[in-house]
Amino acid sequence: MDRFRMIFQYFQSNSESVMNGICGLLALVSVQMYTCFDFSCPCLPRYNMAYGLGIMFVPPVALFLCGLILNRQSLVMLEEWRRPQGRRKKDLAVIRYMCSSIMQRAMVAPVVWIIVTLLDGKCLICAFSGSVDPEKFVGFANASPVQVQQLLAKVPCKDDELMRNNTSRKAVSRYLRCWSQALGWSILLILIIAAFLARWLRPCFNQATLLQARHWSNYIDIEQKIFEETCCEHSRLFAHKCILHFFESMRQEIKLHSFSLPREGEGAEGEEDLLRGITDQDQVNKLLKMWYCERPALDVSQVTQR
Repeated sequence: MDRFRMIFQYFQSNSESVMNGICGLLALVSVQMYTCFDFSCPCLPRYNMAYGLGIMFVPPVALFLCGLILNRQSLVMLEEWRRPQGRRKKDLAVIRYMCSSIMQRAMVAPVVWIIVTLLDGKCLICAFSGSVDPEKFVGFANASPVQVQQLLAKVPCKDDELMRNNTSRKAVSRYLRCWSQALGWSILLILIIAAFLARWLRPCFNQATLLQARHWSNYIDIEQKIFEETCCEHSRLFAHKCILHFFESMRQEIKLHSFSLPREGEGAEGEEDLLRGITDQDQVNKLLKMWYCERPALDVSQVTQR
Protein backbone atom coordinates (compact mmCIF):
# COMPACT_ATOMS: atom_id res chain seq x y z
CA MET A 1 0.00 0.00 0.00
CA ASP A 2 2.85 2.39 0.76
CA ARG A 3 4.25 1.89 -2.71
CA PHE A 4 0.89 2.63 -4.35
CA ARG A 5 0.50 5.68 -2.13
CA MET A 6 3.92 6.97 -3.22
CA ILE A 7 2.99 6.44 -6.89
CA PHE A 8 -0.33 8.26 -6.37
CA GLN A 9 1.42 11.16 -4.62
CA TYR A 10 3.95 11.33 -7.46
CA PHE A 11 1.15 11.59 -10.03
CA GLN A 12 -0.51 14.33 -8.00
CA SER A 13 2.68 16.35 -7.59
CA ASN A 14 3.73 15.90 -11.22
CA SER A 15 0.41 16.33 -13.00
CA GLU A 16 2.02 18.27 -15.87
CA SER A 17 4.51 15.49 -16.60
CA VAL A 18 1.74 12.90 -16.35
CA MET A 19 -0.44 14.82 -18.80
CA ASN A 20 2.47 15.08 -21.25
CA GLY A 21 2.87 11.32 -20.99
CA ILE A 22 -0.85 10.77 -21.56
CA CYS A 23 -0.77 13.03 -24.64
CA GLY A 24 2.18 11.10 -26.04
CA LEU A 25 0.38 7.83 -25.32
CA LEU A 26 -2.73 9.07 -27.14
CA ALA A 27 -0.58 10.03 -30.12
CA LEU A 28 0.91 6.53 -30.22
CA VAL A 29 -2.56 5.02 -29.87
CA SER A 30 -3.80 7.12 -32.80
CA VAL A 31 -0.96 5.85 -35.01
CA GLN A 32 -1.56 2.26 -33.93
CA MET A 33 -5.30 2.61 -34.55
CA TYR A 34 -4.71 3.86 -38.07
CA THR A 35 -2.24 1.10 -38.92
CA CYS A 36 -4.67 -1.55 -37.64
CA PHE A 37 -7.67 0.03 -39.35
CA ASP A 38 -8.97 -1.80 -42.42
CA PHE A 39 -9.52 1.07 -44.85
CA SER A 40 -11.91 0.09 -47.65
CA CYS A 41 -13.26 2.87 -49.84
CA PRO A 42 -16.86 2.29 -51.04
CA CYS A 43 -15.88 3.39 -54.58
CA LEU A 44 -19.27 5.05 -55.16
CA PRO A 45 -19.54 8.62 -56.47
CA ARG A 46 -21.88 9.78 -53.69
CA TYR A 47 -20.12 8.14 -50.76
CA ASN A 48 -16.40 8.39 -51.45
CA MET A 49 -15.95 11.94 -50.18
CA ALA A 50 -18.08 11.39 -47.07
CA TYR A 51 -16.21 8.21 -46.19
CA GLY A 52 -12.72 9.56 -46.88
CA LEU A 53 -13.21 12.86 -45.02
CA GLY A 54 -15.05 11.06 -42.22
CA ILE A 55 -12.11 8.73 -41.63
CA MET A 56 -9.76 11.70 -41.75
CA PHE A 57 -11.62 14.02 -39.33
CA VAL A 58 -14.07 12.04 -37.15
CA PRO A 59 -11.44 10.03 -35.18
CA PRO A 60 -9.44 13.22 -34.44
CA VAL A 61 -12.56 14.75 -32.89
CA ALA A 62 -12.93 11.65 -30.69
CA LEU A 63 -9.24 11.78 -29.75
CA PHE A 64 -9.55 15.49 -28.97
CA LEU A 65 -12.49 14.84 -26.62
CA CYS A 66 -10.54 11.99 -24.99
CA GLY A 67 -7.68 14.41 -24.41
CA LEU A 68 -10.04 16.87 -22.72
CA ILE A 69 -11.64 14.14 -20.59
CA LEU A 70 -8.31 12.71 -19.42
CA ASN A 71 -6.92 16.13 -18.59
CA ARG A 72 -7.89 16.90 -15.01
CA GLN A 73 -7.17 20.60 -15.45
CA SER A 74 -10.03 20.97 -17.95
CA LEU A 75 -12.57 20.42 -15.17
CA VAL A 76 -10.59 22.65 -12.79
CA MET A 77 -10.54 25.42 -15.42
CA LEU A 78 -14.30 25.17 -16.00
CA GLU A 79 -14.97 25.31 -12.26
CA GLU A 80 -12.72 28.34 -11.91
CA TRP A 81 -14.43 30.06 -14.84
CA ARG A 82 -17.98 29.32 -13.64
CA ARG A 83 -17.54 29.94 -9.91
CA PRO A 84 -19.00 33.12 -8.33
CA GLN A 85 -16.69 36.04 -7.72
CA GLY A 86 -16.92 35.82 -3.91
CA ARG A 87 -14.03 37.10 -1.83
CA ARG A 88 -11.46 36.05 -4.40
CA LYS A 89 -11.34 37.66 -7.82
CA LYS A 90 -11.05 35.55 -10.96
CA ASP A 91 -7.94 36.17 -13.02
CA LEU A 92 -8.77 35.79 -16.72
CA ALA A 93 -5.06 35.54 -17.57
CA VAL A 94 -4.81 32.37 -15.48
CA ILE A 95 -7.92 30.91 -17.12
CA ARG A 96 -6.53 31.70 -20.58
CA TYR A 97 -3.22 30.08 -19.65
CA MET A 98 -4.97 26.92 -18.41
CA CYS A 99 -7.16 26.82 -21.54
CA SER A 100 -4.12 27.20 -23.80
CA SER A 101 -2.26 24.44 -21.97
CA ILE A 102 -5.25 22.10 -22.14
CA MET A 103 -5.84 22.73 -25.85
CA GLN A 104 -2.19 22.23 -26.76
CA ARG A 105 -2.10 18.83 -25.06
CA ALA A 106 -5.49 17.75 -26.40
CA MET A 107 -4.53 18.63 -30.00
CA VAL A 108 -1.45 16.37 -30.13
CA ALA A 109 -3.22 13.08 -30.92
CA PRO A 110 -5.69 14.56 -33.50
CA VAL A 111 -2.87 16.33 -35.37
CA VAL A 112 -0.82 13.12 -35.42
CA TRP A 113 -3.82 11.23 -36.85
CA ILE A 114 -4.41 13.81 -39.61
CA ILE A 115 -0.73 13.94 -40.58
CA VAL A 116 -0.48 10.14 -40.69
CA THR A 117 -3.59 9.88 -42.90
CA LEU A 118 -2.25 12.55 -45.26
CA LEU A 119 1.15 10.91 -45.54
CA ASP A 120 -0.51 7.58 -46.23
CA GLY A 121 -2.79 9.14 -48.88
CA LYS A 122 -5.61 6.58 -48.91
CA CYS A 123 -8.22 8.89 -47.39
CA LEU A 124 -7.54 11.77 -49.74
CA ILE A 125 -7.51 9.45 -52.79
CA CYS A 126 -10.87 8.05 -51.74
CA ALA A 127 -12.37 11.46 -50.99
CA PHE A 128 -11.20 13.39 -54.08
CA SER A 129 -10.80 10.79 -56.81
CA GLY A 130 -14.11 11.97 -58.32
CA SER A 131 -12.95 15.61 -58.33
CA VAL A 132 -9.94 15.09 -60.60
CA ASP A 133 -10.00 16.72 -64.03
CA PRO A 134 -10.31 13.74 -66.45
CA GLU A 135 -8.83 15.74 -69.34
CA LYS A 136 -5.40 15.46 -67.73
CA PHE A 137 -5.42 11.69 -68.14
CA VAL A 138 -5.57 9.81 -71.45
CA GLY A 139 -7.50 6.76 -70.24
CA PHE A 140 -10.77 8.70 -69.78
CA ALA A 141 -10.85 10.37 -73.20
CA ASN A 142 -13.29 8.00 -74.92
CA ALA A 143 -15.75 7.64 -72.03
CA SER A 144 -19.01 9.53 -71.47
CA PRO A 145 -19.33 11.92 -68.49
CA VAL A 146 -21.32 9.37 -66.47
CA GLN A 147 -18.77 6.65 -67.17
CA VAL A 148 -15.95 9.04 -66.28
CA GLN A 149 -17.48 9.71 -62.86
CA GLN A 150 -17.94 5.99 -62.23
CA LEU A 151 -14.37 5.25 -63.29
CA LEU A 152 -12.93 8.05 -61.17
CA ALA A 153 -14.93 6.87 -58.17
CA LYS A 154 -13.42 3.39 -58.59
CA VAL A 155 -9.81 4.63 -58.66
CA PRO A 156 -9.18 3.61 -55.00
CA CYS A 157 -10.41 0.05 -55.76
CA LYS A 158 -7.57 -1.47 -57.77
CA ASP A 159 -9.23 -4.92 -57.77
CA ASP A 160 -12.39 -3.66 -59.51
CA GLU A 161 -13.03 -5.19 -62.96
CA LEU A 162 -13.54 -1.80 -64.63
CA MET A 163 -10.18 -0.49 -63.40
CA ARG A 164 -7.95 -3.50 -64.00
CA ASN A 165 -7.36 -2.63 -67.65
CA ASN A 166 -7.50 1.14 -67.23
CA THR A 167 -4.07 2.70 -67.70
CA SER A 168 -4.93 5.96 -65.93
CA ARG A 169 -5.89 4.49 -62.54
CA LYS A 170 -2.32 4.44 -61.27
CA ALA A 171 -1.70 7.93 -62.66
CA VAL A 172 -4.72 9.37 -60.80
CA SER A 173 -3.74 7.52 -57.65
CA ARG A 174 -0.14 8.81 -57.80
CA TYR A 175 -1.38 12.33 -58.55
CA LEU A 176 -3.66 12.44 -55.49
CA ARG A 177 -1.10 10.69 -53.25
CA CYS A 178 1.48 13.32 -54.16
CA TRP A 179 -0.93 16.09 -53.21
CA SER A 180 -1.81 14.30 -49.97
CA GLN A 181 1.80 13.79 -48.93
CA ALA A 182 2.72 17.34 -49.90
CA LEU A 183 -0.12 18.63 -47.73
CA GLY A 184 0.90 16.37 -44.85
CA TRP A 185 4.55 17.43 -44.94
CA SER A 186 3.51 21.09 -45.26
CA ILE A 187 1.31 20.88 -42.15
CA LEU A 188 4.10 19.13 -40.25
CA LEU A 189 6.64 21.76 -41.32
CA ILE A 190 4.29 24.61 -40.35
CA LEU A 191 3.73 23.08 -36.90
CA ILE A 192 7.46 22.62 -36.35
CA ILE A 193 8.19 26.22 -37.38
CA ALA A 194 5.36 27.50 -35.15
CA ALA A 195 6.68 25.49 -32.18
CA PHE A 196 10.22 26.76 -32.88
CA LEU A 197 9.08 30.39 -33.02
CA ALA A 198 6.93 30.02 -29.91
CA ARG A 199 9.88 28.47 -28.07
CA TRP A 200 12.43 31.09 -29.04
CA LEU A 201 10.22 34.18 -29.11
CA ARG A 202 8.68 33.56 -25.69
CA PRO A 203 11.54 35.34 -23.82
CA CYS A 204 10.76 38.46 -25.85
CA PHE A 205 7.41 38.84 -24.11
CA ASN A 206 6.57 39.68 -20.50
CA GLN A 207 8.00 36.80 -18.48
CA ALA A 208 6.57 38.08 -15.21
CA THR A 209 3.00 37.72 -16.46
CA LEU A 210 3.73 34.21 -17.74
CA LEU A 211 5.28 33.16 -14.42
CA GLN A 212 2.30 34.55 -12.52
CA ALA A 213 -0.19 32.71 -14.73
CA ARG A 214 1.77 29.44 -14.42
CA HIS A 215 2.07 29.81 -10.64
CA TRP A 216 -1.61 30.47 -10.00
CA SER A 217 -2.64 27.79 -12.48
CA ASN A 218 -0.65 25.26 -10.45
CA TYR A 219 -2.07 26.73 -7.26
CA ILE A 220 -5.68 26.28 -8.39
CA ASP A 221 -5.00 22.66 -9.35
CA ILE A 222 -3.20 21.83 -6.08
CA GLU A 223 -5.79 23.68 -4.01
CA GLN A 224 -8.57 21.58 -5.53
CA LYS A 225 -6.66 18.38 -4.80
CA ILE A 226 -6.00 19.35 -1.16
CA PHE A 227 -9.63 20.41 -0.70
CA GLU A 228 -10.83 17.02 -2.00
CA GLU A 229 -8.39 15.19 0.30
CA THR A 230 -9.54 17.30 3.26
CA CYS A 231 -13.19 16.62 2.41
CA CYS A 232 -12.48 12.87 2.28
CA GLU A 233 -10.75 12.98 5.66
CA HIS A 234 -13.55 15.03 7.23
CA SER A 235 -16.18 12.70 5.71
CA ARG A 236 -14.40 9.69 7.19
CA LEU A 237 -14.25 11.25 10.67
CA PHE A 238 -17.84 12.47 10.43
CA ALA A 239 -19.04 9.01 9.41
CA HIS A 240 -17.01 7.49 12.25
CA LYS A 241 -18.66 9.78 14.79
CA CYS A 242 -22.15 9.10 13.40
CA ILE A 243 -21.58 5.34 13.57
CA LEU A 244 -20.26 5.57 17.13
CA HIS A 245 -23.30 7.62 18.09
CA PHE A 246 -25.56 4.99 16.52
CA PHE A 247 -23.95 2.18 18.47
CA GLU A 248 -23.95 4.29 21.63
CA SER A 249 -27.71 4.72 21.34
CA MET A 250 -28.05 0.93 21.10
CA ARG A 251 -25.80 0.23 24.09
CA GLN A 252 -28.38 -1.71 26.05
CA GLU A 253 -29.28 -3.98 23.15
CA ILE A 254 -25.64 -4.59 22.33
CA LYS A 255 -24.87 -5.51 25.92
CA LEU A 256 -27.46 -8.25 25.72
CA HIS A 257 -25.45 -9.80 22.87
CA SER A 258 -22.19 -9.52 24.84
CA PHE A 259 -20.50 -7.02 22.54
CA SER A 260 -17.98 -4.58 23.99
CA LEU A 261 -18.18 -0.86 23.30
CA PRO A 262 -15.40 1.72 23.60
CA ARG A 263 -15.42 3.84 26.70
CA GLU A 264 -17.19 7.13 26.58
CA GLY A 265 -14.91 9.93 25.51
CA GLU A 266 -12.17 7.58 24.28
CA GLY A 267 -10.57 9.22 21.24
CA ALA A 268 -13.43 11.72 21.03
CA GLU A 269 -11.34 14.77 21.89
CA GLY A 270 -8.92 14.31 19.00
CA GLU A 271 -11.69 13.61 16.52
CA GLU A 272 -13.72 16.59 17.67
CA ASP A 273 -10.64 18.75 17.09
CA LEU A 274 -10.31 17.39 13.56
CA LEU A 275 -14.01 17.91 12.88
CA ARG A 276 -13.51 21.65 13.66
CA GLY A 277 -16.87 21.88 15.37
CA ILE A 278 -18.79 20.81 12.27
CA THR A 279 -21.18 18.32 13.79
CA ASP A 280 -24.29 18.11 11.60
CA GLN A 281 -25.36 17.93 7.96
CA ASP A 282 -26.57 21.52 7.72
CA GLN A 283 -23.21 22.84 8.88
CA VAL A 284 -21.40 20.70 6.33
CA ASN A 285 -23.69 21.89 3.51
CA LYS A 286 -23.25 25.50 4.59
CA LEU A 287 -19.49 25.12 4.67
CA LEU A 288 -19.39 23.60 1.17
CA LYS A 289 -21.66 26.35 -0.17
CA MET A 290 -19.41 28.99 1.38
CA TRP A 291 -16.37 27.38 -0.24
CA TYR A 292 -18.06 27.44 -3.65
CA CYS A 293 -19.52 30.95 -3.39
CA GLU A 294 -16.86 32.73 -1.30
CA ARG A 295 -13.39 31.37 -1.80
CA PRO A 296 -11.03 32.68 0.89
CA ALA A 297 -8.75 35.50 -0.13
CA LEU A 298 -5.20 34.55 -1.09
CA ASP A 299 -3.60 36.17 1.94
CA VAL A 300 -1.64 33.94 4.31
CA SER A 301 -1.03 36.83 6.73
CA GLN A 302 -4.68 36.64 7.83
CA VAL A 303 -4.14 33.04 8.95
CA THR A 304 -0.92 33.81 10.82
CA GLN A 305 -2.59 36.73 12.64
CA ARG A 306 -5.30 34.39 13.92
